[in-house]
Amino acid sequence: MSLSTSSLSDFLAAHASVIKIALTRVRGSSPRNEGTEMFVAPNALWGTIGGGQLEYLAIDAARDMLRDGALQRDMDIPLGPEIGQCCGGRIEMRLTRMRASDKRVAQDRARQNDAALPHVYVLGAGHVGRALASLFQHMPVNCVLMDTRPEEIALNTAKVETRVSVLPEADIWNAPARSAFILLTHDHALDFLLASAALERGDAAYVGMIGSATKRAKLKSWTHRHCGGQTIEHLNCPIGASGSRDKRPSVIAAFVVAEVMAVLTSETAATASSETLKTPISGIQPGLEGRLA
Repeated sequence: MSLSTSSLSDFLAAHASVIKIALTRVRGSSPRNEGTEMFVAPNALWGTIGGGQLEYLAIDAARDMLRDGALQRDMDIPLGPEIGQCCGGRIEMRLTRMRASDKRVAQDRARQNDAALPHVYVLGAGHVGRALASLFQHMPVNCVLMDTRPEEIALNTAKVETRVSVLPEADIWNAPARSAFILLTHDHALDFLLASAALERGDAAYVGMIGSATKRAKLKSWTHRHCGGQTIEHLNCPIGASGSRDKRPSVIAAFVVAEVMAVLTSETAATASSETLKTPISGIQPGLEGRLA
């Protein structure tokens, strides 16, 4: 049995017989929310309903259906000692054999959900930028790694969109609403320009700039002189200032990704996404002077 890492569209195209598992009702504490789906083929899986014994039971039931030719089955499972879990909630799920039309609907919905994922712009493809891209490629976001230097972009190995941009502020102006912008270019002056552009939008979910409390203060002074007194109240700088003194790019990137994803998956953001799609999708303390150079 293998866990598929392809897209859902690729998975459904590759397997003739597939059972869709959908959580139809969730009561109390559970590992995933109502509407969550996963897909089971004879020798592969796509997605998860939370792991543990709950998922094992669902997969076994789905494989039984694949062998027996059954079309549909409903299950009602308490998440307690009866199955070796301690969440305390209760899950109702429906297992359905997918027809060709069901696959087309699922593929169309997956494409719509992918298109609606929040955009994260990593502006600067140096060591930290590339480390961020390598983590964001596994997150439910559309990550764009940008730099003015093609030789830095060429070093990226993450499966994210890349852009060599001579006018990155234009990319910021044209980004979708509720995008996240992480600024870590090789030039402080460029960082200031891009930070001002991102803050001026007024609709960014997150604007973060690599640096220290001193750099933040310099930006505040710069915006006051050159940007009509623009406020930097909503700027996160330093980024990744969680208490660690480790300045290795991979460590910095881990803390920054946690910051950004906390904002993008907040209750408000999650509600807005679900209301827009109608289908399931699968402020930082400044402190630590000199945290990042």
